[in-house]
Amino acid sequence: MENVLVTGGAGFIGSHFVRRLLASGDIAKVTVIDALTYAGNLANLRDLQDDPRLEFVHGNILDQVLVDALMSRHDAVVHFAAESHVDRSLTDAGSFVATNVHGTQTLLESARRHGIRKFVHASTDEVYGPLPAGCAREGDPLRPTVPYSASKAGGDMIALAYGHSYGVPVCVTRSSNNYGPCQYPEKLIPLFTARLLRGEQVTIHGNGQHVRNWLHVEDNCQGVELVLRKGVPGEVYNLGGGTDLTTNELTGMLLRITGSTWDSVRYVNDRPANDIRYAMDWRKAAENLGYQPMHDFQEGLERTVDWYRHNPQWWSTVPAALPAAV
Repeated sequence: MENVLVTGGAGFIGSHFVRRLLASGDIAKVTVIDALTYAGNLANLRDLQDDPRLEFVHGNILDQVLVDALMSRHDAVVHFAAESHVDRSLTDAGSFVATNVHGTQTLLESARRHGIRKFVHASTDEVYGPLPAGCAREGDPLRPTVPYSASKAGGDMIALAYGHSYGVPVCVTRSSNNYGPCQYPEKLIPLFTARLLRGEQVTIHGNGQHVRNWLHVEDNCQGVELVLRKGVPGEVYNLGGGTDLTTNELTGMLLRITGSTWDSVRYVNDRPANDIRYAMDWRKAAENLGYQPMHDFQEGLERTVDWYRHNPQWWSTVPAALPAAV
């Protein structure tokens, strides 16, 4: 196959995707560009470091000169690099706009100049905003409510605009909340797991009734790869189909797996604009691309907790005061 540039490839989802691409056997070269901010970690790619098809470049997607140099020798781009934590976006919105909007535009402009054959922009279900009932479809209006989701929606729109205006072959994927090994412990599952494993309390926003759809990272990467290989330029593909749970339900599962009790749980005031529920209709990806999530959530969660149990270096320095994720 072609040469693929993966942005944010040392991060949680990106590193799983790189591993999947290289395992497919038909990839000529994968180049990872990653700024190695707090959530990026070269250890995510350690098992791949001897693969001659993998190249790592330490750099920022806002660096137009560097992006141009890389883009000129690749055929396709899969864009994961992003600021992605809602709580951080509430205190540093500018960084989210810079990376998620301006960084995306920098990549797209370079892709336009160099005639990239496929550009996959990875996004989130949060751009649809809260849905008290029903499921969002790809053509529904975007109603983001916090700087994080607004910046991702802005990236989606600029990506699709480059497709319409310049013919850049862009596809957008929107996935549910991902979970799995190697996730930086600021999101709910790794954060709660880390705290519970060291005997600390976890905090839940509001009454714990916020609903999220949980999708194993490998299932998301399966969908992104299908979009890379078979997605129609100009189209958006929802990648959902995991398990819908309230925060209380998910916390209860984590308590059981870690051998903890509800005495370890403390409820705190809800954060601003904490959307009550996200939900997506993912039939388009299933019917048009053959996308089908494979991981049972209970089993996937147990294996994820087990990974953190056996890799304490990932969570041993997490600040005790770090806020909950949803």
